[in-house]
Amino acid sequence: MPDPRHVQLAKVLVHYSLNLKAGDRVLVQSPDLAAPLVREVYREAVRVGAHIATDIRLDGLSEIFLREASDEQLEYVSDLEKAKVDFYTARLAIWADTNTQALSNVDPKKMARRQAAQRELFKRMLAKDASGESRWCGTLFPTQAHAQDAGMSLTDYEDFVYGAGLLNETDPIAAWRKVNAEQQKIADFLELHDEIHIVAPDTNIRYHAAGRKWISCAGTANFPDGEVFTGPIEDSVNGTVSFSYPGLYGGNMVEGIRLTFRDGKVVDASATRNEEFLFAMLDMDAGSRTLGEAAFGLNYNIQQFSKNTLFDEKIGGTMHMALGASIPESGGTNESGLHWDIVNSLREGKVYADGKLCYEGGKFLL
Repeated sequence: MPDPRHVQLAKVLVHYSLNLKAGDRVLVQSPDLAAPLVREVYREAVRVGAHIATDIRLDGLSEIFLREASDEQLEYVSDLEKAKVDFYTARLAIWADTNTQALSNVDPKKMARRQAAQRELFKRMLAKDASGESRWCGTLFPTQAHAQDAGMSLTDYEDFVYGAGLLNETDPIAAWRKVNAEQQKIADFLELHDEIHIVAPDTNIRYHAAGRKWISCAGTANFPDGEVFTGPIEDSVNGTVSFSYPGLYGGNMVEGIRLTFRDGKVVDASATRNEEFLFAMLDMDAGSRTLGEAAFGLNYNIQQFSKNTLFDEKIGGTMHMALGASIPESGGTNESGLHWDIVNSLREGKVYADGKLCYEGGKFLL
């Protein structure tokens, strides 16, 4: 008998996040470990009349590829992967790791080369999603590895994951629509302003966003969700930010990240741990030192750092900034093979919009 939470999550993903209809062509990409959730998503998609395909991936293949591949293989992008982007009208990514640190000893320069090669494919995916030609959503299936990262038992971690997704509510879809309405008020307020000035411990940074769109994220592109974000004007970012939480990317953890921006570019960077990886990502391509996204985490059901960016960037009372590619819907124009979200607490911070205090103690003052 299936776990009722898997059934509930599948219904939310199919009917709300992806909003599947009869005739939609949907691809589910997932490790085999998440088979219980894949089955329920598959069942629900078939029931609505969608044409569903699965791409089930075996554990360890990414590590083999990144360790063994030649430069030519790292830079190769298959025609099949390109065709998938254009063929499917909806894509669901399910993350479920057996070892979240599997890529931690892979040469970061090889990882950066692979990511850079995927840049045009990534750009095409973002453009299709921005135009409404396709929809994408990413979610997580709880595993022992993710639970260990979070310092929890698997049972407690499952409660954490499904609680963050509001799956304990009588009607989770209605609950997420309410979240969206509340977040939209914040997005509307921010859109009326230009300069955003953030002050927090060892952080003093400004950026401009006039003419850019602030977007409420409430479970349609990530699940769970809970943030508002924009694409800052690329050359407007100035100042320094010291991130209170580690940066996580591709199985690598970088601690004590401190970045200084001048006219939109990172001109100075340091980390207390794994600094080599930080610089490999910053030097990935021409756009990787530019800020592609600035956001505020608004999911107050998430109160602890769990070493998983899907949840950590949504922690209520935080902000995050993404180095690299902009999300086209925001109006951002930066292009890169990198999109790396790094999180900073604002519990002791303040935010000013055009010089007026609008955020203090981890919450907007609206």
